[in-house]
Amino acid sequence: MEISGKKALVFGGTSGIGLATVQQLSDLGAEVIAIGRNPEKLTDVPANTTVKKCDVLDREALQALFAECGPFDILVSAATGGGRAVGPFAEMDMDGYQASFAKLWGYTNVVRFGLEHMPDTGSIVLVSGSPARNCNPGQIAISSVGGAVEAMVRGVAKEIKPKRINAMSPGLVDTPMWSAFKGEARDTHYIKLTQNNLIPRMGTSEEQAQGIIFLIQNDFVTGTVLDVDGGILLS
Repeated sequence: MEISGKKALVFGGTSGIGLATVQQLSDLGAEVIAIGRNPEKLTDVPANTTVKKCDVLDREALQALFAECGPFDILVSAATGGGRAVGPFAEMDMDGYQASFAKLWGYTNVVRFGLEHMPDTGSIVLVSGSPARNCNPGQIAISSVGGAVEAMVRGVAKEIKPKRINAMSPGLVDTPMWSAFKGEARDTHYIKLTQNNLIPRMGTSEEQAQGIIFLIQNDFVTGTVLDVDGGILLS
């Protein structure tokens, strides 16, 4: 797909990986709509970009947004839908585990209601995560959600052809999600997390966005999960 001149919607587009994707789509000449639950936090808006507010779990609001913004060629969702439970499964709060699947429900809403506003040449990209296929202790909720997202991508790809759908799977990435750590404590934590990885550092949002852009541009890729994870699955 030639991105220049296309219209792109990016959910979770006001911070982290989503914002980096918005910037790169803008740089490539797309008309971009960045969508988030708190769009006011995006103060430096890229060129060719408008910002809108929507919660991916609000189906009526989502359908109204699509009707307002459609048709569009590119649909990206990096929206988390909420938090994810962490900790040992045998001690896990089951309400927290269930609530972790808000990410999946958000993605299903975005894809289900966005599809009808896309041409046959349209491209959809979701964001998964390395725990889907490399679940460390304490990550079962994150892994379960990621595994469901990746299974959804593979299954939906068969149903929506010739439209395409793929997922980008990041590893450990330096995003606002880690904002609880500051300064030297942040650097020390990052070293501890990544020291055994094949590429022993945190990834950047820009590197993840490059993976998303590849999946949009390459018309011969669908139903695929692209790992942009610093080799964490082999570490």
